[in-house]
Amino acid sequence: MRAPRIPVGSPLHLLLLVCSFALAAYAGVRLLAGDWFGVALWVVGAALLHDLVLLPLYAAADRVVAGRLGARTMYVRVPAALSGLLLLVWFPLIAGRVDRRYRSATGLSPDGFLARWLLITAALFAGSAVLLALRLRRARKRRPPADH
Repeated sequence: MRAPRIPVGSPLHLLLLVCSFALAAYAGVRLLAGDWFGVALWVVGAALLHDLVLLPLYAAADRVVAGRLGARTMYVRVPAALSGLLLLVWFPLIAGRVDRRYRSATGLSPDGFLARWLLITAALFAGSAVLLALRLRRARKRRPPADH
């Protein structure tokens, strides 16, 4: 019997894989150089918060929406996901937690991030509602009238 062949891929694939591992190792060393315990605690805490608290919450919310809207659930899921992603990325500024650091780094005022996030969220849901209304209207026009 022959020994099993290890799936390696092309030399370019191997080079890219080695470079990505080197970049990840460099980033890990730089990230953990200052406060490795704080970073590790933050990563573990974030994973636990997501898996034990946030995942059950948004799974339950999705079930409620899916039960009420059926096939039109995506008209709520997409704007909610985009709004949540914006909240995740900009949370420190939306919550007003990095006022001095942001101002010193950029020279700009951090005021207004909450209002802008709320406006963007409202615009996402409004756009989704308009799109749903247009599609429902188009579907009604295509459907032949019922004979009485």
